[in-house]
Order: sequence, then structure tokens, then C-alpha cells
Amino acid sequence: MASESLILFFITAVVLVGSALIFSSIVPPRSNNPAKFEPYECGIETYGETWLQYTVGYYIFAILFLIFDVEAVFLFPWATIIREAGMTAFIEILIFFTILGLGLFYAWKKHALKWE
Repeated sequence: MASESLILFFITAVVLVGSALIFSSIVPPRSNNPAKFEPYECGIETYGETWLQYTVGYYIFAILFLIFDVEAVFLFPWATIIREAGMTAFIEILIFFTILGLGLFYAWKKHALKWE
């Protein structure tokens, strides 16, 4: 029964994604106003190229923020059950912090934390 449910889920996902892609290619956005396709920047017309390339450092900084933000989400439930879980939970959180620390050390060595 479990494998049939998984196959049905996969087929449903493929059909929904495929129909969304086909529908979006058949029904393009219609507008008589060409200003609607311009990039919006506070009502000010752009000068020069509107597509800018950002350095990878901004993305790495954002991903590091998300990683350590999710760490805090895992830390709160652990802190509430530490007395009941005992030494096993303490060792597991030490392993968790070690892995995160290694990631932070790697980012620091690659100068990903420098904001230039």
C-alpha cells in the first residue's frame, strides 16, 4: 500500500507541475501598457543597464545567516528537554555545534564573512 501511495503522489506531482508549465506557456500576460514590463524602482526611471550582477559574497553571507538562524530554531526545543534527555542529548548537541563550528571556520578561512 505504501508504494502505491508514493507512486500516486509522484504521478500527481508530475501532472500538476506539467500542467502549470503548459498553462503558463499558453496564457502569456497581456498588457497594452509597456510601462508594466519596466522594472519598478520607486518611480524613478533607470539609467543604463537594469540587470546588475552582485558578488557571490552577499549570497554566501545570506546563506550563513539562514544556517545560524535555523540553528537557533533547533536549539530551543533541545534546551527545553535537556534534563529529561540526559547525556545523550548533550553529546548530540555537541556534535551539532561542532559541525556548525566547522562550517563557520571554513567560511571565516574563505573570507566569506568580510563585508566589502
